[in-house]
Amino acid sequence: MPRYDYVLFDADNTLFDFDLAERKALRRALEEHGYPFDDVTESLYLAINRALWHRFDLGTIGREELLRERFAVFSHVMGGQDDPLEFNRCYLDHLAEGNDLLPGAEELCAALAPCCTLAIVTNGVASAQRGRFSRSPLPPYFSGLFISEELGCQKPQARFFELVLRAMDIRSPERAVVVGDNLLSDIQGGINAGLDTVWYNPHSLPNATAVRPTWEVHDFDALRALLLGDPIIPETR
Repeated sequence: MPRYDYVLFDADNTLFDFDLAERKALRRALEEHGYPFDDVTESLYLAINRALWHRFDLGTIGREELLRERFAVFSHVMGGQDDPLEFNRCYLDHLAEGNDLLPGAEELCAALAPCCTLAIVTNGVASAQRGRFSRSPLPPYFSGLFISEELGCQKPQARFFELVLRAMDIRSPERAVVVGDNLLSDIQGGINAGLDTVWYNPHSLPNATAVRPTWEVHDFDALRALLLGDPIIPETR
């Protein structure tokens, strides 16, 4: 018997290899705008983008400002005069093509789907996330794709998960679990909504925050065992 009936998966770096998709998209966008793709430009963009997304997760910056500012700041530092919104659209168009999954992700979903109802819950940009999802092999296994941009609220806000539960007609929240790699948006978001959580932590990073997931796993085999209620349980509460 599965431990949970509903599994709400984060997308990026939980099922999808976002780092690979990001790198491919960034290379193409930079080259199309006349910038080299090298360690300097990649590191600069990543530092800017990750700082802005962290502010977004904290609720101190809006989505539109984030998407504009990441390329506005990049262009300014590089001495360019690019239109940041056009630059961002170019990047997102290429990002939507990045449907690479993490190794074992499809097999995990195939094993879970006959026993649990699966959905994706993501803060990613809607155009990119829908493009990546539709190009991937995952749609047959999933009952929903919930994107903060479309819901009008974001992880870690409890309202985001409340809307997901309502849309999926989940009347027993204790039978649902949130699975994600981000302690702030995924795990804290699930906690805020009163849901059990699984921190997918493949690199065994230390948890230096006050956020405490219900469960922690380091690989998909352990995650599958946990979700399907196998007697051998990975690192737990």
